[in-house]
Amino acid sequence: WVALKDATDDELTAMQDEFGLHELAIEDARHGHQRPKVEEYGDTLFAVLHTVELTPTDEIRIGELDIFVGPNFVLSVRNRSQQNLLQVRERAEREPQLMRHGPAFVFYALMDAVVDRYFPIIDSLETELEAVEEQIFEPGTSQANIQRLYQLKRDIGIVRHAVSPLIDAVHKLFSGRVPAVCENNREYFRDVFDHLLRMNGSLDNLRDTIGTAIQVNLAMVAIEESVVNKRLAAWAGIFAVISAFAG
Repeated sequence: WVALKDATDDELTAMQDEFGLHELAIEDARHGHQRPKVEEYGDTLFAVLHTVELTPTDEIRIGELDIFVGPNFVLSVRNRSQQNLLQVRERAEREPQLMRHGPAFVFYALMDAVVDRYFPIIDSLETELEAVEEQIFEPGTSQANIQRLYQLKRDIGIVRHAVSPLIDAVHKLFSGRVPAVCENNREYFRDVFDHLLRMNGSLDNLRDTIGTAIQVNLAMVAIEESVVNKRLAAWAGIFAVISAFAG
């Protein structure tokens, strides 16, 4: 397994020459910003995964992990990501008996490590939504809540773009005719598939809850504006009476 970070064009070209990688896969890795996918080129696979990370300011950063898998090699190229993959190497060294499954197990371990890192991100989104929900009925917070809810909706969309396309891609690795390199590892990829389904369900629930919360907040804004208008109308009536007496 060869792991590279922010590989240069020369490094990608050297990988292509050494391992006979398909030129279309190399082109995708070179340009980056690909949709999550798994593609088959003869006896090799090319996979694109999105890494999702929280910055110190709680913003979501999207990176990319490109993986080439062949009969006797695994190559990974990590771009725009600060999280390393040392845990995968440590796992392989800790469980050497699993290495008999060949390159496909390393491929699974890489995919599993990336997917597992989605869980804390989704948990943080759920926590943020709960915090907003607790403030929905507090006076004077409706407009701020709406801004936070729309930001949450955007963040959920970012995570969905990493999760949803990967569901169909991983399904091809254990169901029906699977690539030869993955034939003896179906149960491992099925486990990743189950994780992705759970995440996708959680994201759907979050999106629906946010939609409801936005409607409630808009109603609260309308109620607050109505109360203000009534007060202004009452004061206008009082001043009108005073003006009439003065006249």
